[in-house]
Amino acid sequence: MKRAFIKRSLAGLMFLVFAGAGSMMAQNDYGYYHRDRDLRGDYADRRADIRDIRRDEAKIAHDRWELRRDLYRGDYRAAAHEREELRREYRDINRDRADVYRDTRDIRRDERERYWYGR
Repeated sequence: MKRAFIKRSLAGLMFLVFAGAGSMMAQNDYGYYHRDRDLRGDYADRRADIRDIRRDEAKIAHDRWELRRDLYRGDYRAAAHEREELRREYRDINRDRADVYRDTRDIRRDERERYWYGR
């Protein structure tokens, strides 16, 4: 009776040790998943910002054409409107370029931390 109790206690203790060690190894991924997910997000943000810059450049080209047309026709009110649109587009493109710069900086930082563990 006492021997069976010791065997069951020892088996239970071994089960707890192995279950605990297995769950500790499963929990500790050193943050690779989250770090890689952050890196993928930064790449996606940068691609989206670059795509937005290209669209804004196309809008700027069109607005400049309309500005030249309005100035040629002598329609100064429409030309003022086009200048305001150009200012908005240039402001937007500068914001997008700043976002690309920040995303590139984040990518470099995340890649450095990925391989050097935050040194």
